[in-house]
Amino acid sequence: IYADPAKRLELYFRPKDPYCHPVCANRFPTSTMLLRVRRSTKKKQQLDAEEQIQPEVQFEMEILGIVTTVYKFQGMSDFQYLAMHSGPDGKQTSMYDKVLMLKPEKEEFFNRDLPLYIPPPIFSRLDTPVDYFYRPDIQHREGYNNPQVSGENLIGLSRARRPHNAIFVNFDDEEIPTKPLDAAVQNWKKVCTNPVDKKVEEELRKLFEVRPVWSRNAVKANISVHPDKLKVLLPYLAYYMLTGPWRSLWVRFGYDPRKHPEAKIYQVLDFRIRCGMKYGYAATDMPVKAKRSTYNYSLPITVKKQGSHTVSVHDLKQGLGSAGTSGAKKPPSSRYKLKESIYIFREGALPPYRQMFYQLCDLNVESLQKIIHRNDGTESECTERDGWCLAKTSDDLRDSMSLMIKQIIRSTRPALFSNTTSSEDGKEQLAYESGEDEDDEEEEEEDFKPSDGSENEMETEILDYV
Repeated sequence: IYADPAKRLELYFRPKDPYCHPVCANRFPTSTMLLRVRRSTKKKQQLDAEEQIQPEVQFEMEILGIVTTVYKFQGMSDFQYLAMHSGPDGKQTSMYDKVLMLKPEKEEFFNRDLPLYIPPPIFSRLDTPVDYFYRPDIQHREGYNNPQVSGENLIGLSRARRPHNAIFVNFDDEEIPTKPLDAAVQNWKKVCTNPVDKKVEEELRKLFEVRPVWSRNAVKANISVHPDKLKVLLPYLAYYMLTGPWRSLWVRFGYDPRKHPEAKIYQVLDFRIRCGMKYGYAATDMPVKAKRSTYNYSLPITVKKQGSHTVSVHDLKQGLGSAGTSGAKKPPSSRYKLKESIYIFREGALPPYRQMFYQLCDLNVESLQKIIHRNDGTESECTERDGWCLAKTSDDLRDSMSLMIKQIIRSTRPALFSNTTSSEDGKEQLAYESGEDEDDEEEEEEDFKPSDGSENEMETEILDYV
């Protein structure tokens, strides 16, 4: 606990009870001394029986060291949940000997009829009292309507959403939008107040003229624009595909990739680095490490949480353009640009994340392009799973890319493969055992280091726009 400043010290009143909920101590810096005090008493000889002689007391003090950190228990003790059962007569019966398995048991132990006992998955999120002031109904901004309340959703939203007015299109929708919503236009006009923003808008227009379908990461790698401004600009120039082979991509208004066979090069490929012990290396041996792990999970009972900086319209107008402030490490023209590896796959290079979303045209390997263009000129139908490509094209691409990545790992860390054997004809397949499927939004990073690495979060920006 001491090694991690963000963790709290837990005290269990019943250490042997796995259902005991602890009290937590907060960490504080201090500058105090640890003292050792000795009290010695020396009795004097008594000469007269009536005379009372006080013993001689001496104190010795020694400074053992300096204390820089203390833990103080300032919160309240939470509810305790005991493994008890209340009988019909109200008598409480302990169930610890029935629910706790202290040694290997036979099948009969698991087939016994017991009262239902389900401990709560989590206790209170806070252990300090707070004042809660009940207020009347929230007054939302003009034009906001509360959602319809149904039997399945009795709790409404606590606040109004902050929409960026993007248009979402499903693969099954018959029509595609040809222009943005009026609110999206007004949003961008409100934010676009300086020449830098006008230049960014023109640059993005040119990108959509050259290529009608883009991922947000690809846009970030080609244009230097603050992410918060990009959230407002993209709905002004493109619509968002929710499902199908172009899911999670932005498509130029008026362009329907389902009607153009040449649009297959813009389809998305969900690629994840595969791993497994029987194939030579586990997830812990991968050069691309995960950001988070379930082993490091901690309950949300921290003392203070760092508040996220709320971006206002004033901030967008003043300080979030490409010009920015002086003294920044990167030049203004590339301060917010990402590296090309965030959206382009090249042979001999590891992806920056364990999960990547590539467009087929960004797979810069000749053998992969041959797989994509196997049916050039003979495309007859656009399906939701494979688009304009042949069936199982995505599977073939993933297998080929996995072999390339395995060769990279083999060349850099041959010791991992010393005890593994390859399959016939060099067609080594990797098991799909990587459990990474993060749905959080992708974190903004200026530099990507495959050596440090991290798993890619799902690049669906739906929550930013609804």
